[in-house]
Amino acid sequence: MTHLATPDSPLVWEAVTRALTGGAATTERQRIDLRDLDLQPTKELVRLINTEDRTVAEAVDGAAGSIAGAIDMIVERLARGGRLVYVGAGSSGRAAAGDAAECGPTFSTDQILAVATEDEAVEDDRDAAGRELQALAVGPIDVVLGVSAGGSTPYTLGAIDRARAAGSLTIGLACVAGSELARRADRAIEVEVGPEVIAGSTRMKAGTAQKLVLNTISTIVMVQLGKTFGNLMVDVQASNEKLRARACRAVALATAAPEEEVAAAIAAAEGDPKVAIVSLLAGVDVEAARSRLSAAHGVIREAVADVVG
Repeated sequence: MTHLATPDSPLVWEAVTRALTGGAATTERQRIDLRDLDLQPTKELVRLINTEDRTVAEAVDGAAGSIAGAIDMIVERLARGGRLVYVGAGSSGRAAAGDAAECGPTFSTDQILAVATEDEAVEDDRDAAGRELQALAVGPIDVVLGVSAGGSTPYTLGAIDRARAAGSLTIGLACVAGSELARRADRAIEVEVGPEVIAGSTRMKAGTAQKLVLNTISTIVMVQLGKTFGNLMVDVQASNEKLRARACRAVALATAAPEEEVAAAIAAAEGDPKVAIVSLLAGVDVEAARSRLSAAHGVIREAVADVVG
């Protein structure tokens, strides 16, 4: 008589998993040790997910060299007027779009944007993102950064191919090693997060890794382009009371000027923190401050280098 093995046997689970996910990216694979996930108490689940999330920062740190190399290349192109265009689909696209959306109001820039889709069917269209890149007229001074957890999304791969054909620098961000995206892009950033708590749910560790990497890239690029003064947000679009108060604090902290002088400088600068800071530090009127900033390509330290040690 032949006896069927029970699912309680680890060997059976391993065999089934190999059969179902043999060629799948690690982000799609099932964790055999979590096959009774739905039976665990709430507090244990909270601890489990939190423990897994802690590993993401370590994985990102392991890719620090490739992230830094990509940033240097992005800065060089954006300094010449180029753009950084994120491309992604599904949860990867949402991560990309979210980071790009924050850069405008935070740094007063239109040089970071996203081409993304949430339509599941469009993820399989290799030409969709390419058409959008063509409409944006991406070229040699632009950077196209494709984001895909498993590094195999047709939408993103097609965009990388189109961008390379246009002469753009291409960067692939994947959460697995040796992906198709990494092979096609000029530079690869591979953050290996391993299987998800819920198999294939890349909004979890992979999504967290993508957010960390994209935040790191956009922040450092903006810092190196002079969009901050030290760690002060001085290029913010002060469009509401909270942001106007933040701009005032930045000017006060940067100059150590009395409150009334800060208020007068910001008013004269029509709310532009950078102009107000240069005006106060250099002891010049706002028109001279604007001229100094223009000559220094918007970098405050360079604009006041002759008067501030």
